Amino acid sequence: MADEIWLQQCAPTLAGIKTASLFGHPVSSMENALAEVRSVDRRLSPKGVRAFLCCYRNGRALIYVYRPDSLRADFADVEVRQMLQQFGYRPEREVSCLAELRRRISSGGEFPHEIGLFLGYPSADVRGFIENHGEKAKLVGTWKVYSDPDRAEKTFARYKKCVSLYLAQHAKGRSLEQLTVAPRKNIR
Repeated sequence: MADEIWLQQCAPTLAGIKTASLFGHPVSSMENALAEVRSVDRRLSPKGVRAFLCCYRNGRALIYVYRPDSLRADFADVEVRQMLQQFGYRPEREVSCLAELRRRISSGGEFPHEIGLFLGYPSADVRGFIENHGEKAKLVGTWKVYSDPDRAEKTFARYKKCVSLYLAQHAKGRSLEQLTVAPRKNIR
């Protein structure tokens, strides 16, 4: 899988403006998918970004790329915690939440719509999507919006600009690692 695909799908996460990205991509085998994801994970983990294979089915890999620090911060939100608990997750342990999410995705059952909470989407929009069965959204972009379309539209534009800038920088020779922003250290 070329770095351009990772940039097209994950630039906002790599830039540190989005908690996580999830994308599907055709691959020749599960072994190749695992090798690619592990390679990218090793390359990006020094910058605070992790990647793992959620599942492989019918020649497609579903890949989750995330910032653990951002995910922990998202899970600290009271409404997010409550929603995760309603769905049977233990939000105080994001690693176990990710393992459970992977299990639910891999099971082949209904797709876990709470995944929006793992992608940094507003909890009101995740709740709206679930309650409305994906219908009646006020706006559709990176996610279906039920709560604040003006704010979401600005976020969508920001993500789109980020992808464009990252692809342009990559075309000029910047690597995936160089384009991945390291988290800021708290200086007191």
